[in-house]
Amino acid sequence: MENRPQWGTRAGFVLAAVGSAVGLGNIWRFPAVAYENGGGAFFLPYLFALLTAGIPLLILEFTLGHKYRGSSPLTFARLKRGSEWLGWWQIAISFVIATYYAAIIAWAMSYSVFSFNTAWGKDTEGFLFGKYLNLAEAPGEIGGVVPGVFIPIVLVWMITLGVLVKGVKKGIEAANKFMLPTLVVLFTIIVIRAITLDGAVQGLEAFFKPDWSQIMNAKVWVAAYGQIFFSLSIGFAIMITYSSYLPKKTDITNNAFITGFANSGFELLAGIGVFAALGFMAAQKGVAVDEVVSSGVGLAFVVFPQIINEFPALNGFFGFAFFVCLVLAGLTSLISIVETFVAGVQEKFNISRTKSVLVGGGAAAVISILFATRGGLYFLDAADYFINQFGITLAGLVEVLLVAWVLRELKTLQSHADAISDMRLGAWWRICLSVITPIVLGYMMVQNVITNIKENYGGYPTGFIIYSGWLVAAIALIAGFVFVGIKWKKDVTVVPESKEVSQ
Repeated sequence: MENRPQWGTRAGFVLAAVGSAVGLGNIWRFPAVAYENGGGAFFLPYLFALLTAGIPLLILEFTLGHKYRGSSPLTFARLKRGSEWLGWWQIAISFVIATYYAAIIAWAMSYSVFSFNTAWGKDTEGFLFGKYLNLAEAPGEIGGVVPGVFIPIVLVWMITLGVLVKGVKKGIEAANKFMLPTLVVLFTIIVIRAITLDGAVQGLEAFFKPDWSQIMNAKVWVAAYGQIFFSLSIGFAIMITYSSYLPKKTDITNNAFITGFANSGFELLAGIGVFAALGFMAAQKGVAVDEVVSSGVGLAFVVFPQIINEFPALNGFFGFAFFVCLVLAGLTSLISIVETFVAGVQEKFNISRTKSVLVGGGAAAVISILFATRGGLYFLDAADYFINQFGITLAGLVEVLLVAWVLRELKTLQSHADAISDMRLGAWWRICLSVITPIVLGYMMVQNVITNIKENYGGYPTGFIIYSGWLVAAIALIAGFVFVGIKWKKDVTVVPESKEVSQ
C-alpha cells in the first residue's frame, strides 16, 4: 500500500474540515435563507436537516475516505469496481467550482483595499457593475480582461497553489490553523460592533422572530436541507479526500458532529452580524428591515459597502475586516476544493504532488481568467447555479443511492466507523441515509428540473443558459466517464473490498 500523507493532529483535520465548510455561503446565503423561510421558526427544520442529513452524510464521507484511503475516484474504485466514475464526476464538479470561486475571492480582495477610503462612493451598485467589473451589456459577451479583477485572481491562485504544494500537514493544515481562527476573531469583532449600532435590535428581531405558519410549508424544509447540504462541503469529493489523510485510529463520528455544529455555529454568528448591520442600515434610511434584506453578491458588494458608508466611526477598519473575512472564508474553501483534483490526478497518473498541483491547479487557474473578463459575472452566475443544482445535488443523490441501495454497504461502513469511534451509530444513521436523504435530495432534483424547464434561470437567453449552464453541468458528468477510461498507473493498488485497504 502506498505511503499516504497524514494530518499532524486531530485538531488540524477538524480545522481543515470546518475551514472547507465555512465559506462565502455561510456569510451571504444563510442569513437571507433563514429570514425568508420563517425566521426563528426556520431553525427547527434546519436543526432537523443537520441531524438527519448533514451529519449522517459527513459520517458517510469521513468513513469512506478513512476506510479506503484514497481520493474520491480511488475510494469509489476500491469500494466497488465500476463506481470510480462517480469520484471523477465529483472532482469535475469541484474543478468547475474552483474556477469561478477564485474570482469571487479576488473581488473581496479588491474591496478590502477599496475599504480604506470607501472608493466605491455613494452609488455602490454602479461602482460594482460599472467601474469595477466593467460589466458587458449582454450575457454571452466576453469582452476584454478587466485588470482590476485579473491581478487579484492571480494572487488568489498563487496563495492557493502555494499552500497545496507544501502538502497536507505543512500546507493545508498550517494554513487553516492560521486562517480559520483569524476569520472567527475578525468576524466576532464585526458582530460585536454591529449589535451595538442603532437599529441593530430591529434587525435581530426581524431575523429571529418566528413565523410558525411557515413550519408546515414543504419549501421551508427543502430550503433547510438545501442550506445544510450546500454548506457542509458534502457531495463533491472534499470530505472523502480530507478524511483519507486521517490516521488509522481516529474518532470519525465525533469529528463529524464537531464539524457539523461548528459550521452551523458560524452560520448563526453570520446571521446575527448581517441582520444587526441590516437593521442599522434600515434605521439610517428610515425604512423597514425587509426593504434592505439581500443575499449573495448583492449583499456582499452592494449592500455592505452602503452599510460601511453609514458607520459612525472607523469605516475603513470595519470595511477592511469584513472583506478580509470573505477572503479567508473563501480561501479555506478553495484550498479544499482544489485539493480534490490535485489528489485525484496525483494518484491516477502516479506523479509528484508538485506536478499535480501545477497541472490540476494550473488548468483551473487558466480557465478562471474567463471570470476576469467583462462578461465574467454572467458566466459565473450561470455556472454557479447549474453546477450546484445539477452537479452537487445530483452527485450527492447518486452517492447515497449507490452506497445505501445498489451496493448495500451501509452496515459495513457503520462497523468501520463504530470500531474507531467513541459514539456508536444506531439504526438512525442507516435510516437517514437510505430513506430521508434520498427522498429530500430526490424531491429537490425534481423541483429543480421543473423550475428550470418552466423558465430560464435569471431570465437569461436560452442559448446562453444552454452552453454556460446546462452544458457545464453535463460536461462535468461526462468527464467522470472519460477519466475512468484512463488506466491507473503502477504503484496504485485498486482492489475493491480488499483487506489491505479495509483496516
